Amino acid sequence: MRILVDIVHPADVLFFRHPLAQLLAQGAEVRVASREKDVACALLDEFGLPHEVASKAGKGTFGLARELVVRDAAIWRMARRFRPDVMVGFGGVAIAHVGKLTGIPSVSFYAADTASLQTRLTWPFITRLYVPEPYAGPVPEGRTTRFPGVKELSYFHPENFVADPDIARRNGWIEGEENFFLRTVGWGANHDLGKSGWLDEDLSALVKKLSARGNVLISSERALPSHLDRYLYRGERSALHHVMAQCRLYAGESATMAHEAAFLGLPAIYDGADHPGTTRELAAHGMLAALRQPGLERLTHTVEEMLTEDRRAQVLAARDAYLAERPNLAGYIADAIRDAALRQT
Repeated sequence: MRILVDIVHPADVLFFRHPLAQLLAQGAEVRVASREKDVACALLDEFGLPHEVASKAGKGTFGLARELVVRDAAIWRMARRFRPDVMVGFGGVAIAHVGKLTGIPSVSFYAADTASLQTRLTWPFITRLYVPEPYAGPVPEGRTTRFPGVKELSYFHPENFVADPDIARRNGWIEGEENFFLRTVGWGANHDLGKSGWLDEDLSALVKKLSARGNVLISSERALPSHLDRYLYRGERSALHHVMAQCRLYAGESATMAHEAAFLGLPAIYDGADHPGTTRELAAHGMLAALRQPGLERLTHTVEEMLTEDRRAQVLAARDAYLAERPNLAGYIADAIRDAALRQT
């Protein structure tokens, strides 16, 4: 059973980590096509997953278009050498194209129903698509399966991840203080074209407010003003979620990290332009607060609401109720990949 895995984002590493461990333990041969995007390659290295860099993240419309051509060609060469039984990815633009050309089945998992450009480039060519039940975008009829829950249950289900305070302590968490985790994004992905996020002055005001109460850590895809450098997270990439789990609050422009925070039992605020079905579902279950970049006043008001004494207990109760009705997705994903591969062997 030979599996080629297309990794284009750090979250993809987390999504596939446990399913791949199960498949490798069962004797599968796996090749990973990575992408130089934020900390994706660093995470693969820290988790001990060998990989071959297929492209570097492009910037802007032209840069992303050029990267797509480069990545398609690189994946095609890898497929010719490795001869996989199945290619799998999260999103899966390149594997969909290469699969159509080579006849190798391509399997995509995806959750961002707001990424219309990516889906238009992928859905006509993909062999099989898996999306969460709350996915609200168009899907290819007859080739789509809906899975229970949201993608973060592949990694942040309690059976798969247990936060370690010792790891957190070594990587920036200050015990005995209130700790706050902030996230800014780079707005360079295909689904971010034409969008923007927090103003530097608003981020600075939020940091000033929170730093007066405790320790502030910032994970950022973009360059920040120099006076914020001392707040940047500098721990190991694979330790970031251990640190987050010990924090009092998450606030950021990343919906994925807001979801992750919610499953860690952390009061979370997503302040972004896009609200996919998965984010709306978690917000409806009381697991996070979802804002639409209404400005600093609304954001700081929501921060105060999230810092009330009983908020974490409320989030934990909402998370546990959500988990009680949904499975650990790691096994589900491994089974889906295995079934697709075995149909070809």
